[in-house]
Parts: sequence; C-alpha cells; structure tokens
Amino acid sequence: MKDADSTSASEPSRAAAKTYRQRGFRPVVWFAIIAATVVVIDQITKFIAENALATGQRIDLVGDLLGLRLVYNAGAAFSFGTGATWLLSILATAVAVVIIRIAPRVTSFAWVWALSLLLGGAVGNLVDRFFKAPGFPQGHVVDFIDYGIFVGNVADIAIVLAAIFMVFLGVRGVDLEAPRHADDNLHTASASPDNLHTASASPADADSASSADTSETRSNSNASERNEGPTSDE
Repeated sequence: MKDADSTSASEPSRAAAKTYRQRGFRPVVWFAIIAATVVVIDQITKFIAENALATGQRIDLVGDLLGLRLVYNAGAAFSFGTGATWLLSILATAVAVVIIRIAPRVTSFAWVWALSLLLGGAVGNLVDRFFKAPGFPQGHVVDFIDYGIFVGNVADIAIVLAAIFMVFLGVRGVDLEAPRHADDNLHTASASPDNLHTASASPADADSASSADTSETRSNSNASERNEGPTSDE
C-alpha cells in the first residue's frame, strides 16, 4: 500500500515534468545554462580585476559605499570565515553535488533559477579554491567588489540572491516539483491514460452507434413494405 501511495504521489510531478518538456522547458538544460553563465561571468570579472587592479588598492565608485579593491580571500562569501578554508571547500562541493543530483526532479522554474544561481556561485568560488594559490583545496578566492565593510565578487552576489530567492519561495510554499501554471492540471488531466483510452474508444463507439441506427432504419423499412403489400379489390 505504501509503495502504491508513493507511486501515485509521484505521478503529478512526472505529469508536470512531461508538460514542461512538451512546452520546450527542460529543467536540467536551464540549470546548466544559468549556472554556467554565472561561472563564466564570475571568472571573467575576476580575470579582469587581477589584471587591472593593484592588490589592496581601492578605487571609489560611489564614495565609501562601493568601490573596487583586489583582495585574495581565504574565507567564505564577502571575506567571512577566513580560518576555515578546508571546511568551506568541502561544504561548497557538497552543495554543488546535492543541487546537481536533485536538478532532474525540479519542475518549478522559480526553483530552477534559485538553485542554478546557488550552484553557479558555489562553483565559481570552487574554481578559485582548486586553482588559485596556495593550491587545492585551500586556494584563495579573488574578491574585488568593495562594499566598505567587506569585499566580494560576482559568485558571492549569485549566492546571496539565491538565498533570498529560496527564502521567498519557502515562505510562499512553492514546491520544487510544483507546476508553474494552474492550467497544467487541466492539461495533465486531458492527457491522462484514462482520457486517452476514452478518446481512442470514441470513434469505435460512434461507428457501433451508427451501425445500430442503420440496422434499425432497415428493419423499419422492411416492416413498412410488408404492411403496404397488395390488397384485394372489393
């Protein structure tokens, strides 16, 4: 009984995923596109910062509120947790693996965006952990956006946006596997196996009804001919 309940509970999710595929929405593809875009932008901006900025020198953009300053961060987002590089690398790797594993199950486009931003941000900083000095997995992350009280990068922005987005979706009760539109249920219902079976059986039923009507008409015709046969003259 438990297996049957779990199967029936998963059917709406599968139906919603099928509906999105029919519309051209493939969650895994969007995961890859959004996350890869974040990683590419993050790495390009870090490359430009390393080649255009002197380490530690600040360039003001909006007074003391926003500027550019190149630093190499051993900690987490926005230069926090500088003494836990190993732990942060393991945590970021675990987050990326979990997101990649659940990606095929996600059919909510809002959650695709949130998790893709988180994945892109985590991978963007992991690239630095793996390839920047002093080496794997303690590489220092390139930060260059100076907010006055901390310094960050594009990957950090993606992580923060993802966190805000996820809190918003959680408060709203949006499920990972929820359809985007209410009419998905109607679309799924119209495409259900029972309805398809009924639809496929309809022509046959129509033919049977037509044949029955034709036979009844012929029987009535024959009865009329018998009743109207020749009569004797008086």
